[in-house]
Amino acid sequence: MRILITSGGTSEKIDDVRAITNHSSGKLGKAIAESFAAEGAEIDLITTRHAVKPEGKMIHQQLIESTMDLERTLTELMTANTYDAVIHSMAVSDFTPESSVTLEDLEAAAATQPADLPKALVTIANKRTEKKISSDTDHLVVVLKKNPKIISLIKKLQPQTILVGFKLLVDVPMIELLNVAKASLEKNHADFILANDLAEIRGEKHHGYLINKQQKVKEAHTKTEIAELITKEVLKLEEAK
Repeated sequence: MRILITSGGTSEKIDDVRAITNHSSGKLGKAIAESFAAEGAEIDLITTRHAVKPEGKMIHQQLIESTMDLERTLTELMTANTYDAVIHSMAVSDFTPESSVTLEDLEAAAATQPADLPKALVTIANKRTEKKISSDTDHLVVVLKKNPKIISLIKKLQPQTILVGFKLLVDVPMIELLNVAKASLEKNHADFILANDLAEIRGEKHHGYLINKQQKVKEAHTKTEIAELITKEVLKLEEAK
């Protein structure tokens, strides 16, 4: 059995020194990789430099930084190999910096080119030659653009693979969390979605709900339990094919 797992959190560069990232540690992805490895699976792991790494001879790591890196690496791997399952647990940035300018630059662009302000700001940013934005300004304006949804690529690349996606919200009622996860399940043609709430994650404690296509829900309370639950359900679905 061959599994592709994404783990950790992407980092989006503002300049050669600064970046926008998230708090994902990669601990859950590590637990999932080690759980599948214990079942004899060969694993390709796409992860980041700062994420916690799993151990195992059958775990092959690919290091990335940005969402663009993730898209390229995932596409390359899924073009070269056939995977029984893809576990997309990486916290992917929804946005990436398109331009970074001073407040004075923003005000000038708004006054001269209000009809196409984003394009004007990109032009200003591209004229900057230094690799590190100067700190000699009281306000730095960062314009973000939307990143592609990586999960939507997976079934397009390999329609037959078992896809496990993740949906993270913050401090919401359980019914809202489950409804958003069910919508993601349908939209991305996933086989499972692990729904979790940041307010219920602390250390090894990790409360989550695994939802399948039939909208049956199974619950877990730690990273280890989630990893074992995902492994068990994926293996069961693979055997039923």
